[in-house]
Amino acid sequence: MTDPAPQPLHRKRGFLGGLRASFLTGLIVILPIGLTIYFIWVLTGWIDAWVLPFLPHAWKPETLIKQYFGEDTYFNIRGVGVPVFLVFTVFVGWIAKGLIGRFFIHWTERTVNRLPVVRSIYTGVKQIAETVLSQGKPTFDRACMVEFPRPGMWSVGFVAGDARGEVAEVIGGSQTLLTVYLPTTPNPTSGYVVFVPQDQVRMLDMAIEDAAKLIISAGLVYPPDRDIPRTIPPPARAAE
Repeated sequence: MTDPAPQPLHRKRGFLGGLRASFLTGLIVILPIGLTIYFIWVLTGWIDAWVLPFLPHAWKPETLIKQYFGEDTYFNIRGVGVPVFLVFTVFVGWIAKGLIGRFFIHWTERTVNRLPVVRSIYTGVKQIAETVLSQGKPTFDRACMVEFPRPGMWSVGFVAGDARGEVAEVIGGSQTLLTVYLPTTPNPTSGYVVFVPQDQVRMLDMAIEDAAKLIISAGLVYPPDRDIPRTIPPPARAAE
């Protein structure tokens, strides 16, 4: 009589394999949702911690809750500072468009420009904010590939626009020079800024979001396949 032991072992392995596949599938579903909720929770908490101390004591959420529901009542209402911050920002923008607001901004900038360290920080942050939040000029509107860090090795980057000023005059000459940002993996906020001639930049048809996913995932998440022309020629095969 044959030993039936291998059959239960096979079933056990199949059952464990199914559990493992279900667990990985669950992680794929839970991680994006959980990390998104966690990011929103941390961001709203940071805004509350920054905004709520400026509110009068009578307007703070815990004061209003105790006033209407009793002194022993306590609720941790997170995110109250977000609408306060939005209303305050809109109000400041509306004031800044007027004559008094422009005068106050110019006076503040003249004062800041007299402080050596503060001047550098303020000027840098202002230039970044104006560039990123500008509604008239596109920023990082194309994904591309450039040969970096050496010829034959390609890196995915984002085109920030044409190089201008002294950089374009010294390096570019008569040819068009592009400013390309090459983010690092897995943190795309750090990276390299390179200035590359336009004919050496290979443009990609994938969206900016798809290129960012490709970089952050270390090349594991690719955009859906599409019937697009190959932008980077395949390497030449050696003669057989």
